[in-house]
Amino acid sequence: MTVIYGIKTCDTCRKAVKALGAPLHDIRADPLSPAQLAQFYETFGAALLNTRSTTWRGLSESERAQAPMDLLAAHPTLMKRPVIDVDGTLYLGWGKDVQTAISGA
Repeated sequence: MTVIYGIKTCDTCRKAVKALGAPLHDIRADPLSPAQLAQFYETFGAALLNTRSTTWRGLSESERAQAPMDLLAAHPTLMKRPVIDVDGTLYLGWGKDVQTAISGA
């Protein structure tokens, strides 16, 4: 089973949903559990934190200095998206590399 974690207003997430025909878990409406967040961070590390987002630019220096897991829990939209779960294998983003990996899986 495939699940896409992201935000329903994100164009990249919409493209992934359309291409894969998988359901979207909107992390803004239904935040990730601490266990899911820990699994994603363990898999992707610092790459999971989107430091180019408008949410990131709106944070103060002291907020940016917080631990990544705390930031992601407090601000779900800081997560780079989408995170795609294909039968337990996680992929980050919707670049050509991810599209190729999923279509070949």
